[in-house]
Amino acid sequence: MSDGPQPPPQRVRVTGPARSATRRTPLPRVGEIDAATPVGEIYLASLLREQQRLAVVVLGTLFLVLGAVPLVFHLWPSLAAHRLAGIPVAWWALGVLAYPFLFTLGAFYVRRAERNERDFAALVDAGGEDA
Repeated sequence: MSDGPQPPPQRVRVTGPARSATRRTPLPRVGEIDAATPVGEIYLASLLREQQRLAVVVLGTLFLVLGAVPLVFHLWPSLAAHRLAGIPVAWWALGVLAYPFLFTLGAFYVRRAERNERDFAALVDAGGEDA
């Protein structure tokens, strides 16, 4: 039904969204952090100090709780002789109960670390409003 060869379809150029020539200027506090000014270093040091404090609290809790388990069995050897379902209590404590504790402690750490970062970002973003 065609009378002859058809010309090829016209080519179409596919591009991304239009880019504006103007760039958004960074907020003053972000610029201070990027430029490593004394004020930027104070902001960054506050975030690092808060994250370090959180890590010390979590590790301290970990060592106190899991470190106390062997100490309890050393101080009360009769407790180690008890069995639940044919398995020694020490195995229950270290092999079963420790894992939910570790998971909970890890989830707590991640939530608090992310909250610290959100608070830091909010502090830095607020710099454009009061500057």
